[in-house]
Amino acid sequence: MNLDTAQVPEGRVHVIVERCKECNFCITYCPTDVLVYSEETNAKGYRYPEVAPGKEHSCVLCRFCDLICPELAIFTTDSQQAETPPAEHQGAQADDGQ
Repeated sequence: MNLDTAQVPEGRVHVIVERCKECNFCITYCPTDVLVYSEETNAKGYRYPEVAPGKEHSCVLCRFCDLICPELAIFTTDSQQAETPPAEHQGAQADDGQ
């Protein structure tokens, strides 16, 4: 492997806020510590994950949060591809930490 040409993938995190039940799995198990809880809550009263300040470009697209979320409230996309989430996830909030 040529490390001079190897590229680390960069993902973008999307949260479907109303599905989140604050289980903490995505935050706890993110290998790059990209996620933190928001200060706000969803309609059910749960805080939902958002990208931590300064970590907007730290997601390595491992998709572990996609797999571990019991409510399917979070997913990632490749930031090098389209800026909008897939059609089946309309209503999802793109969370870029802003």
